[in-house]
Amino acid sequence: MTMIADLPPPRPATALPDYIQNDAKLRDAAQKMEATFLAEMLKSAGVGAPRENFGGGEGEEHFSSFLRDAQAEEMVKAGGIGLAEALFEAMKVRSIA
Repeated sequence: MTMIADLPPPRPATALPDYIQNDAKLRDAAQKMEATFLAEMLKSAGVGAPRENFGGGEGEEHFSSFLRDAQAEEMVKAGGIGLAEALFEAMKVRSIA
């Protein structure tokens, strides 16, 4: 018979199982990679490129990268292009092996 003293201490109510915490970390990393990819695609497409007339000067290119990054993050939050899910699944398989 198992005695109460032999049982492991209970987990706090807020603690999640390790596999759920690991999945959350993998999903976050996959979403960050998709956002980085989308930001580069937006840059290649010319989003935030300095305008010829009435441009913002030297700092415009630096600050336009912040705009591209924010737009890419919002695109990922809205569902993205599916890259994050594919990356998540691939990383999950590799983390199990």
